[in-house]
Amino acid sequence: QVRLVESGGGLVQPGGSLRLSCAAPGTITSVFNSYTMGWYRQTPGNQRELVADIAVGGPTNYADSVKGRFTIARDNSKKRVYLHMTDLKPEDTAVYYCNARRIGANIWGQGTQVTVSS
Repeated sequence: QVRLVESGGGLVQPGGSLRLSCAAPGTITSVFNSYTMGWYRQTPGNQRELVADIAVGGPTNYADSVKGRFTIARDNSKKRVYLHMTDLKPEDTAVYYCNARRIGANIWGQGTQVTVSS
């Protein structure tokens, strides 16, 4: 079973940048490579929404609200996925969750808080 651990959240001013990292410790590389990896976010009272995901072969998908500002990348050799966030806005404030999915599996990390405020 894949276990996901997020890091990199925090408080940042509007216009600033953050990089989130998601590790899959103890996961065999070939198993990690079989998952589509993604980042989702959730605010109180709202459903969790897709921010970006990256498939096994590298194709990416972004929410319209983050296109041009956020970049998702994966390092299969390190079993990590990253979310580089730039030009952050107050509306990006949320708990960000790492996700790994494939047929028969949908795995979540514990989440990391991102707060954009002056």
